[in-house]
Amino acid sequence: MTEPEVNINLAREHGLTDEEYGWVCERLGRIPTFTELGIFSVMWSEHCSYKNSIALLKTLPRSGEKLLVNAGEENAGLVDIGEGFAIAFKIESHNHPSAVEPYQGAATGVGGILRDIFTMGARPIACLNSLRFGPLTDPRTRYLFEGVVKGIGDYGNCFGVPTVAGEVYFDESYKGNPLINAMAIGVVDTKHVISATAKGNGNPVMIVGSSTGRDGIHGATFASEEISEKSEAKRPSVQVGDPFTEKLLLEATLEIIKEDLVVGIQDMGAAGISCSTSEMSAKGESGMIIDLNKVPLREDSMTAYEIMLSESQERMLVVAKKGCEDRVREIFSKWDLHCETIGQVTDKEKVIINYHGEKKAEISPIELVLGGNAPVYIRETAEPKYLEETRKFNCRVLPEPESLGEVFEKIFSSPNIASKRWVFQQYDSMVRTNTIVGPGSDSAVIYIKEINKAIAAKTDCNGRYVYLNPKEGTKIAVAESARNVVCSGATPLAITNCLNFGNPYKPEMYWTFKKAIEGMGEACRFFNTPVTGGNVSFYNESPDTSVYPTPVIGMVGLIEKLENITTAEFKKENDLIYLLGEDYEEIGGSEYLKLIHNLVTGEIPRIDLQTEKDLHKLILHLIDNGLINSAHDISDGGIITAIAESCIINPEKVLGAKVKLPIKTREDFSFFSESQSRVIVSIDPQSKEKFEEVVSKSFTPFLLLGKVEGTSLNVNDQYGFPINQLIDLYYSAIQKRMDIAH
Repeated sequence: MTEPEVNINLAREHGLTDEEYGWVCERLGRIPTFTELGIFSVMWSEHCSYKNSIALLKTLPRSGEKLLVNAGEENAGLVDIGEGFAIAFKIESHNHPSAVEPYQGAATGVGGILRDIFTMGARPIACLNSLRFGPLTDPRTRYLFEGVVKGIGDYGNCFGVPTVAGEVYFDESYKGNPLINAMAIGVVDTKHVISATAKGNGNPVMIVGSSTGRDGIHGATFASEEISEKSEAKRPSVQVGDPFTEKLLLEATLEIIKEDLVVGIQDMGAAGISCSTSEMSAKGESGMIIDLNKVPLREDSMTAYEIMLSESQERMLVVAKKGCEDRVREIFSKWDLHCETIGQVTDKEKVIINYHGEKKAEISPIELVLGGNAPVYIRETAEPKYLEETRKFNCRVLPEPESLGEVFEKIFSSPNIASKRWVFQQYDSMVRTNTIVGPGSDSAVIYIKEINKAIAAKTDCNGRYVYLNPKEGTKIAVAESARNVVCSGATPLAITNCLNFGNPYKPEMYWTFKKAIEGMGEACRFFNTPVTGGNVSFYNESPDTSVYPTPVIGMVGLIEKLENITTAEFKKENDLIYLLGEDYEEIGGSEYLKLIHNLVTGEIPRIDLQTEKDLHKLILHLIDNGLINSAHDISDGGIITAIAESCIINPEKVLGAKVKLPIKTREDFSFFSESQSRVIVSIDPQSKEKFEEVVSKSFTPFLLLGKVEGTSLNVNDQYGFPINQLIDLYYSAIQKRMDIAH
């Protein structure tokens, strides 16, 4: 095959700017080969280089006493949980692939994030996700929704890891560009942690796992451009996953790590061999000589360019210790996987790629990688003009609804509030038998049998809040994810993030991104939950609109004593129901405002980080002293929604409640306000005196609302909702919409 002439026009087709192409020529001291151009184009793409975000990401808190590796240093974050064990965790997006091929796009997103975990030496113990779609009334949305959920379920179920928690939102802004964020958690003996590094002159470089095909070529650059009508033609950029092969790859990888046969391992995700060879070499301040003739191929006549850029799944690059090659090969052969030596580490900081006796590329790895000499930009910013209008909106001008009961029923059965059972029933949430609290509660709780402790995990973000106030909205995302793990009895440890935004070259979008980073940094410092790493996904735009800015937070917390595990549902008749925290009748950006008045506007709820932290401290103290039976945070849908959920969130044990909700000025505002730093708890009646004594000494306001009783939710002696009606509204809402569609 004759390679095309490399020039400025070809560089532009590869997504490089004229200036960037000039830098490539300058750093090489010559015009690049076609293969080199391909390597630079993927490694300098937004997806791999973070060129428009890394300067801001470095302002986040990236280290802490519990962190065993700093953010971005390894395939995943690593947090100490005591007694010689750590948890590895990370979240990443697969938005663009899922928009054009929902099943494989979502499935390979799960596969990629799982490899990031076990290449650290950690065994995956749980998956979570955060999903955003357009309205379910739209046929294409339903097609994407079904395909994504099936892709996530099939991959996780076949691989054998439980999907334990997540969130699903529906909004017009995500109609042309769904957000598919996958998170995974693993546990590792710290003696067996492995790095993604290449060093040791003469050490063999091995490719393991599946063979290499043409699937996924230029997947990284595809993820670094806006979705358009041409995107359907990019289906070849979507990889194809095989969870059964990945399961074998997991076992073989953990075996070679345990036997201490390797120096480093890296997953071949975005940019494939190009990425793994350059990043591992740069980290080890070394180089590699690679012979592509040794790479197992599944298609005939593949070029060096195609082999280097392929994103075929279930592959990893292994740097073995010299003399251990045969044992590594023997282990992978036992698991029926490819394992071929394709090169060796050198002490010269160059990655040299040979194919059919010809040198196809010679590049210094430091020129390619994040944190090296890849381009770094700080873009122009401008505050979005729409904020002038949204800030001025006065919610008091809204008409009061005629029937508050009907409003509640509509909100409680809206797809954003209602149970996502239709989704998580397709996931195996109990495989491996470590799941203590599964989908549907404030956060998932997973047992760590090695140390008889548990971890809580949650993903969280309200895109509407971030759209209306990027800095404060992102602070709320961090605060609420922390509040969720606290309500489960866990002390927050650290976060990972998936930052889903539009085109960074648009000043208003970059301003939004910058403010979101500021808010995240402020909140994470305050809660002492450093950022372990994550993913930036720009260009989440379709021809019609950009998505709401959606910085998803993946929070993990530690539960030292298993008896402290707390869930959201009311436990028994006559328990007393209390509100912790204070309401300010804040409905800006709320589900009530959007669903009932079709408005996304106003000032979002205020978040005071000290107030939030005081609440966390109080709840953990109450749990540790056995003073509360349930805890459930108040968020989307307000206080009445939270109480109704506590009545029925455990379908096997539903209980009614009779409460008196305080009304400040307007009933609708008080019922559906989304004021932050509030939690509903229930307690034993005999604990009332001790409970109130403890809470009175805290900085958190509290109020007795009523008690658990009967077979309905009775509110203010005015509104009555039979439990069976709540169950029907909440559990069948999404199912009914999908059934109607079929």
